Amino acid sequence: MPNTTKIVFIGAGSAAFGLSLFQDLFSSADLAGSTLTLVDTDRDALDRMAALAGVMNRQGGNEGGGGIGAGIVIETTTDRKAALQGAGFVLCAVAIERNRLWKLDFEVPRKHGVHHTLGENGGPGGLFFTLRTLPLIVDIARDVEAICPDALFINLSNPESRIVLGLSRCTGVRTLGMCHGIFLARWFICQILGMAEKEVDVWGAGLNHFQWLTAIREKATGRDLYPLLREREAAHDPSFTPLARRLFHAFGLWVTPSDDHTGEFLPYGWEAGEHGFDFKHDEEGRVILRDLMDGVIDGSRPLPDDWTRPSWGERAVAVIDGMLHNRKRFIESGIVINRGVVPGLPDELAVEVPLVADAAGVHPVSLGRLPDGILKLLTVQAGVQQLSVEAALHGSKELALQALLIDPVITSSTAAAAILDELWEANRPYIRSCL
Repeated sequence: MPNTTKIVFIGAGSAAFGLSLFQDLFSSADLAGSTLTLVDTDRDALDRMAALAGVMNRQGGNEGGGGIGAGIVIETTTDRKAALQGAGFVLCAVAIERNRLWKLDFEVPRKHGVHHTLGENGGPGGLFFTLRTLPLIVDIARDVEAICPDALFINLSNPESRIVLGLSRCTGVRTLGMCHGIFLARWFICQILGMAEKEVDVWGAGLNHFQWLTAIREKATGRDLYPLLREREAAHDPSFTPLARRLFHAFGLWVTPSDDHTGEFLPYGWEAGEHGFDFKHDEEGRVILRDLMDGVIDGSRPLPDDWTRPSWGERAVAVIDGMLHNRKRFIESGIVINRGVVPGLPDELAVEVPLVADAAGVHPVSLGRLPDGILKLLTVQAGVQQLSVEAALHGSKELALQALLIDPVITSSTAAAAILDELWEANRPYIRSCL
């Protein structure tokens, strides 16, 4: 009988993260007998995801589907503290008024003349995502610390680096951030290489959404693919992911995950496009996904084949499996506190590196020192992230202004003050001291 555990998923009404988690949980029977407790404040969204989980649980059990069942016990509640009793793992995917406030994070800086790409993890948008989101996640983590102190807290909410750093500053909870950005970078690289993603391994280190690939190798042979990438990139369509390629030419390594995310940290990032997140497409996609889920739940539509297979890039379940069964699972990328894993960056910074997960916990893998130019580029952003976290933990408008004024995306002190005033008012209900 395999080991079992209790997995609590806070923010389970999130269709995107929820579906990915379900694919990974229910496509095998490795966690049979374990309990999945779904938690959300939106009862309708929670009930929908619980019903979908029930269908996928019954039809799962092996990759590709087979109907033997994944054997997981599913619970739901809107009571976070009750859910945490006995938890071994806590997954968190929460956001506050996600699209409404994110739109403001993008539009307000542009109104004041600041060029940027996305408004989520860097620049003024990254600051305000931190200011409103960190206090909520600190509250959740403190509940974990009080109720299930041995649980691993797996954060899936952006801005990942700042959330992980903030939790390390004011809680003792064991924290791991997880992101699929490294796999998105692999997709871009494979388009240039003309190879399938399953044929390519990538290794990277740096900051979340600003990670640099120290190795690109052919999975079957271990062959170094950087020479082939340089050859084929030179002849590839110049309009394809231009910012990553300019940085590749300048610094010699490929940066993850995509131009819009990478551009958030650079004063010239907008040169690759400043169209922002496609909110209209996102909202339309959510309607389509919800309708498909409803059809699967009521039986009017079959379970899509790809829902019976592991997700494209989420690795939280692999971490759980590795720790629960002591399988020493290699995890391509996770966000942890540095403590020397990336030499040359501050020890207390949150960095993104490969990991190994086993019964003893999560073990970061050091890939050695990054090239000096890349380290210096990351060091600029390190200071911005540290100061923005301090602003959020103290609920301090004064520190928030300092965080803006050291951010390379800000090119005007007048604009910084105007952005701060406007976005502070919009986020005021959620900003408070965590200390």
